[in-house]
Amino acid sequence: MAGRTNKVAWFVFVFLAIGVGLYPMLYIITAFQDVEVGLRLSKTPDLLASTLWNIGFYGHVTFGGLALLTGWSQFSEKLRKKRLDLHRNLGKIYIVSVLISGICGVGIGFKATGGWFPALGFILLGLVWLYTTLKAYSAIKQKDLKLHQGMMIYSYAACFAAVTLRIWLPLLQVTFGEFLIAYKIVAWLCWVPNIIFAHFWVRRKGLLLG
Repeated sequence: MAGRTNKVAWFVFVFLAIGVGLYPMLYIITAFQDVEVGLRLSKTPDLLASTLWNIGFYGHVTFGGLALLTGWSQFSEKLRKKRLDLHRNLGKIYIVSVLISGICGVGIGFKATGGWFPALGFILLGLVWLYTTLKAYSAIKQKDLKLHQGMMIYSYAACFAAVTLRIWLPLLQVTFGEFLIAYKIVAWLCWVPNIIFAHFWVRRKGLLLG
C-alpha cells in the first residue's frame, strides 16, 4: 500500500513539474501576438514597456521552466543508477537554468505587484534558490554526496514554488475575493512551506548539511 502511494505521489510530482515547466511557452507565444496573459495582466503599462524588466521577466520564466523540467529527474534513483552521465548533464542544465532564472527573479522581484511585502517574499525566494543550488554544486565538486543531496532537496523545493504558487493563488483569490491580497500572501506561501517540508525531508533521510 505504501509503495503504491509513493508511486502516485511521484506521478503527481512529475506531472506538476512538467506541466508548470511548460507553462512559460504561453508567455513566449503570446509575446509575438502583443497579448498579455497570466501574471503580466497585473503589471502596469510602464513596467510592461520596460525593456530591462521584460528581459528579466522572460529570462526568469523561461529558464525557471527549464529548471522545473530538468530538476525533478535529479531525484530519480533509477536514472542516477542506470544513466549517471545523463543525470549529471541534466544537473548541469538545472544549475545554469537556476542561475539565470534566479538572478532575473531577484531583479524583477523589486517591481513585484503590491509593494514591498510581496517584493521581499520573492526576492528572498530567489536568494534561497540561488544559495542552495550553488551550495549543492559546490558540495558535489567536493564529493560531499550527503550535503549535495540535501541542498538539492532545498533547491528544488524553492524551484517548486512556481507550482505551489499556481495552486495557492486561485484558492486565495476565491477566499479573499481580491487578487492583490492573494498575491501578497502567495509571495510567501508559495515557498516557505516548501522549505519547511524540505527541512523535515532532509532530516528524515539523515542528510548532513554542514
